[in-house]
Amino acid sequence: MTRSRAALLILLVLLGLAVAGCGGGDDEESTTTEASGSGDGTTLNGSVGPGFEISLDGTDGLTAGSYTLVVNDQSSAHNFHLTGPGGVDVTTDVGAEGEESFEVELQAGEYTFVCDPHASQMKGSFTVG
Repeated sequence: MTRSRAALLILLVLLGLAVAGCGGGDDEESTTTEASGSGDGTTLNGSVGPGFEISLDGTDGLTAGSYTLVVNDQSSAHNFHLTGPGGVDVTTDVGAEGEESFEVELQAGEYTFVCDPHASQMKGSFTVG
């Protein structure tokens, strides 16, 4: 094998590894999963990353009240941003990883959560009754 062919082969392998490390594709969607919750200290568990995944557990049957949102941010390329009625607007930082907690007061209505840099493909929603 010539030196230029070997260099090209190495370049293609590295390119393949870089693409594989980017996470999921555009067709992946977030999920909103079931759990319980009726306020007054109930914990909602959010997760973002490491691939193109975002989720929030504990949203089935929610009623208005105080909640603790615990977000496990598993990627420095993503964030978790929750918005909704009553001025709820909390977010983790893009570039940061780790667990972060927020106290939120949920009112009746529709809430959304997204990864801001990838909002078209990493998103979810839930309703508080």
